[in-house]
Formats: sequence, structure tokens, C-alpha cells
Amino acid sequence: MFFDDFEAERQFREAWEAVEIARPVRYSLFTFGQSELPYYLICEGENPGDLVSVTKGEVRIKRPLVITPENANGELQNFFENSDEEDVAQYLLARTAHFSNLQLENRRGDTELVSDSVEEIVARLNRQLDAEEEDRVAILTAPHGLAGIALMRYAAERVRESAPDNIQELRERGFLP
Repeated sequence: MFFDDFEAERQFREAWEAVEIARPVRYSLFTFGQSELPYYLICEGENPGDLVSVTKGEVRIKRPLVITPENANGELQNFFENSDEEDVAQYLLARTAHFSNLQLENRRGDTELVSDSVEEIVARLNRQLDAEEEDRVAILTAPHGLAGIALMRYAAERVRESAPDNIQELRERGFLP
């Protein structure tokens, strides 16, 4: 059993490191309520020379205002294409990260298949977002089959990076000393 856990963790770590946040965002999540995290997700084709997919979507992170037995556990919705991938991610998150009291939902838009390389698409989207002065849309990249891991990493990093600001807001509102 121990070696099975080790192998699953190794595979998850490799997948986590294979995805990239090519254009991060720097704003904090709301301390209470729901935050929207818009993104472009660029995924490599299954084989070299295959078309690259570009999907525009949004991850919504909701923190419950009052913790009840019904919302005390974290929840991931629409992150993975198949249940095996989701089962492994849920299993490992339960052992490596604390997402209780959060509800995370992914809302995918249309997917476009393009013949450009991942790097060309990232550069084009960066120029477009810069021209629009858009600083709230992330660009994520992933090898084929790891789209859900890219989205989960993006959400996890936003939660982690927002924690100091959220704690400060709780102090200012008198919830913490």
C-alpha cells in the first residue's frame, strides 16, 4: 500500500510540474463569497504535429460565509475529463493540500483547435491581453491530458497567494486578533 501511495504521489507531482501558468494574475481572491478567475488554457496535441487546443474559461472559487455540515468539505466541479484522473487528484489533495470549505467550479467555454505552437499562441494571447490592458486573465499551458491539473494548480496558487490578504481582511473586520 505504501508504495502505491508513493507512485501516485510521484505521478501527481510530475503532472503538477508539467503544467505552467504562462501569464499569472496578481489580485487576491475575495475573503468572503465568490471570486472568478478567467483563463485561457492551451493544451498540446496528443502526438507531435497535432493541433493545439485553446479554451477560454473561468474557475469560480466560493468560500461559504457560514460553515455548516453540508459545506464543510471542499468540492471540485468540472475540472477533469474522466473520473480516474479526478479520483487521483482528490486522493492526493486530501493528503497534501487543505481545500476544506471551498467550492471550486470550472466553466469551460468553446475550444478552438489551431495549428500554431503553444509558444506562438502564448505570445499572441499575451500581446492581445496587454493591448486590452487586461490583468485579470491568466494563460495556462498543459501537455495533452493534463488540462484539469493545470486548472487545479491555477486555483490552488491563487488561494495560497491570497491567504495573507484574506487574513489581513479578517483582522480588520475583527474576526482575528
